[in-house]
Amino acid sequence: MLETYLPNVNWEKMWEATIETLSMTGISVIAVFVFGILLGLVLFLTSKGNLWENKLIYGIVGAYVNIFRSIPFIILIVLLIPFTKLIVRTMIGWEAALPALIIGTAPFYARMVEIALREIDKGVIEAAKAMGAKTSTIIWKVLLPESMPAIVSGITVTTIALLGSTAVAGVVGAGGLGNLAYLEGFSRGRNDVTLIATVIILIIVFIVQFIGDRITTKIDKR
Repeated sequence: MLETYLPNVNWEKMWEATIETLSMTGISVIAVFVFGILLGLVLFLTSKGNLWENKLIYGIVGAYVNIFRSIPFIILIVLLIPFTKLIVRTMIGWEAALPALIIGTAPFYARMVEIALREIDKGVIEAAKAMGAKTSTIIWKVLLPESMPAIVSGITVTTIALLGSTAVAGVVGAGGLGNLAYLEGFSRGRNDVTLIATVIILIIVFIVQFIGDRITTKIDKR
């Protein structure tokens, strides 16, 4: 039945491409989550009126975040070719997309983390400081727990954006569903291949959104 309606779909290749997309996304999300939270904390803590107020550091980190989250992903991949070759030793395959995915997406997520931290009631932070809490204690016991629902919601949105970026990376040889949809589907006029690859990406997006919403609802105590 499937062969009748989808004659050009090679399910083994489709499965391999799906695994590549999930690998690219999964590794990137973990790195972006860690790197983005660190950047977001630095932006928040060094901003005016906060614990580590420092105009220089805030300006440098803020500039990095603003520049790299503004560069179109396809251009960023090209700009990072020397760095990618140095780190990964190749420009072909899903591993070659990781540096651009992480470097380009972490600043986007960092701004989300900073916004989440700014939404915390200042009174809670002041109360912790009045009780003599160290900065590290305030970060781990106040800032991160209080902002966690927004942080999880942000990483959900970021993961979905990353999935879109993996499709773009696929077009320039990084593998995954984007590569399959473009080379095996669009380039050869095989609309069924493009359709199935798109449907699989949509299913992954729906699953990510569902899991993210459930986790956010569970940890949000408001």
